[in-house]
Amino acid sequence: MIAATSVVSLALCCGLAWWQWDRFTSATGTFQNLGYVLQWPLFGLFPAFMFWRIKKLREREEEAAGQPGQPAPAPAPVRVPAPRPAAAPVEEDDELAAYNRYLRELNARDQQS
Repeated sequence: MIAATSVVSLALCCGLAWWQWDRFTSATGTFQNLGYVLQWPLFGLFPAFMFWRIKKLREREEEAAGQPGQPAPAPAPVRVPAPRPAAAPVEEDDELAAYNRYLRELNARDQQS
């Protein structure tokens, strides 16, 4: 199934590259179309590359599981962040205190209506 998906993906992306080539060679073609001509086949090869990569990783895992002499890798230590010291109370300046009073008044008016 994965191999069929890879082949279909490659065929579809090569078709899109051909379409971009036709656009590039037309009177309204730009170098952006030429860039897509080069990118589409790479996009089409990506599923096949991933299939190959997953297969290689599984083979490595099976080899490692088959060799009893090698210990399993130790899990990475979990770092617990140090507790932050409590912030010192910040003294409000006059403007901030007035603004906070204004907001409390607006909230109280809103609650009344």
